[in-house]
Amino acid sequence: MRIRLTFNGLVLTATLYDNPSARDLASLLPLELKIEDFGGNEKIVRLPRKLTEDGSGPFTNERPGDLCYFKPWGNLALFYADYRWDGLIRLGRFDNSFDALLVRGAYPVGIERI
Repeated sequence: MRIRLTFNGLVLTATLYDNPSARDLASLLPLELKIEDFGGNEKIVRLPRKLTEDGSGPFTNERPGDLCYFKPWGNLALFYADYRWDGLIRLGRFDNSFDALLVRGAYPVGIERI
């Protein structure tokens, strides 16, 4: 499944993986939330509820462009720089450029299925 995130006149698309946590996110769509900077390597989106953690499992090869779920806080983590952190579930990857994530600030964000 593919999703589109729109904020500040910018559009990102991502392909979700086939795991229970990604399917749970898809079940919430469409959403109108807020995207904001966090940690100097990611943007976050606070979800209206926690997702299932059934998609959990260790993963390696973390890299910019990953779309993850941060279990402790229940938010999306959209990585535009290197990262390594426990407590993440990888939900998918951005399809092409994720340069829009480099735009600083907090904005309303729409997330929908394509």
